[in-house]
Amino acid sequence: MNLHTRFDQALPLSDFLGKFGSPSDQSRWAAALSATQLSEAQLALLAKFTRETHVLVLAGAWCGDCVAQCPTFERFAEAAPVLKVRYLDRDVHADVQELLKINGGNRVPVAVFFSEDGLEVARYGERTLARYRSLVEQLTGESCATGLVKSTDPVQVRVIQDWLEEFERVQWILRLSPRLRRLHGD
Repeated sequence: MNLHTRFDQALPLSDFLGKFGSPSDQSRWAAALSATQLSEAQLALLAKFTRETHVLVLAGAWCGDCVAQCPTFERFAEAAPVLKVRYLDRDVHADVQELLKINGGNRVPVAVFFSEDGLEVARYGERTLARYRSLVEQLTGESCATGLVKSTDPVQVRVIQDWLEEFERVQWILRLSPRLRRLHGD
């Protein structure tokens, strides 16, 4: 299955939350979005992005890990309008969920990155290295995040950076692609 065909079916975050999120879910996402801030260096990096990138995110409005991470993608897209981020509900799109299993399990969020013309570039998710390091240190901690986001949480700051590094890696793959350089004359 070409997953890019699902990009047109996927929803911007506000529509996704309106359709799949309860009032409580929407409140948690709004709080997380307001707590998600990018540094000047991160904003400067995002300003350098020139290649349109479609990002298909398999998510759940109810999921604490999604609440904690997906608002980051929205901040990236605000700073770099070439990033087109859309969301699919994990439970409604069971066929996509099946294709994006991690270690045999249904995980979210999972982001699939595509070039402007629909070729898959990368997949990344469901938790970043910083989050896994934190969980390993706790060993008895939560199996799923609460979705309570604090802008001063050092792990959350690192999670944002982890995601930014993957978005950056994809951008440079696209920017240096001989096929796209020919297409754009650069």
